[in-house]
This record gives sequence, C-alpha cells and structure tokens, in this order.
Amino acid sequence: MDKSILTGRRAMVTGAGRGIGQTIALALAQAGADVAVTARSQVELEAAAAQIRGLGRRSLVVAADVTDPAQVEHLAAAVQADCVLRLA
Repeated sequence: MDKSILTGRRAMVTGAGRGIGQTIALALAQAGADVAVTARSQVELEAAAAQIRGLGRRSLVVAADVTDPAQVEHLAAAVQADCVLRLA
C-alpha cells in the first residue's frame, strides 16, 4: 500500500489488540492514517497503539466489547470527540 495514500485520514479498527485486527491497524498507519484501536484488552491495545505511534501516526485507545451496545456508544462518542479535538 502507498505509504501516503491515507495521510490526513482517520480509521477505527475493532479487534485491534492482536491478530488480523492489529495487522489491519498497522497497515492503515503505514499508509498514513491515524488509527483508533479497540478491543477488550487494554494491555494489548496499548501495545498496538505504541506500534502505530512508532510509525509516526496518532492512535486513540478505547477498550470496549463491541457486543455490548452501551460500550459501542461509548466507543463512538470517544472517537468522535477525539476527531473534534483534532480539528479544533
């Protein structure tokens, strides 16, 4: 993927703490996107976010279980608030 194709874009990846989700989050960051990562494990998310930041991209960590509607609402609000703060 072109290293700058997603510069200035934001992405959110669920299941980003490990496996395919983490691989996708890192690929998006390598392509220039800032990436919000979510999964149930805060520890795994912090490690993924550190790798994203190591690529020079921003990363927001939100631990959430996407099978719980209340946690999904919290996740969406956190990502939206982070986007608004960056645009201000």
